[in-house]
Amino acid sequence: MQKHFLCRYEDLNEGDSKGFSVGDNSAGMANVFAVKKDGEVFAYKNICPHRGINLEWQPDQFLDSEKALIQCATHGALFEISTGECIAGPCAGDALTPVPVEYTQDGLYVLLAD
Repeated sequence: MQKHFLCRYEDLNEGDSKGFSVGDNSAGMANVFAVKKDGEVFAYKNICPHRGINLEWQPDQFLDSEKALIQCATHGALFEISTGECIAGPCAGDALTPVPVEYTQDGLYVLLAD
């Protein structure tokens, strides 16, 4: 597993989401996003399980209007923030791919397979 810096903990506001490109060009870049809910950070690969496309149309816009669920901008599928499980839409029953998050004094890191 490789550890990749995302941001400082305080740079991700409560109830917000943010997208990141991590990795290096030689090993390939990975697109991930993080959501802070109730002080905890949840991270997932930025890939919709239905179409294999990015979830957002606008940068850092991964949540529905109430900021209660992750939403695919292409077809409106809704996912639980804490589990990544799709609860509505064409991929109901599928789930986003979680990415482990590590908290350090420096900030937030994600752990990705080599």
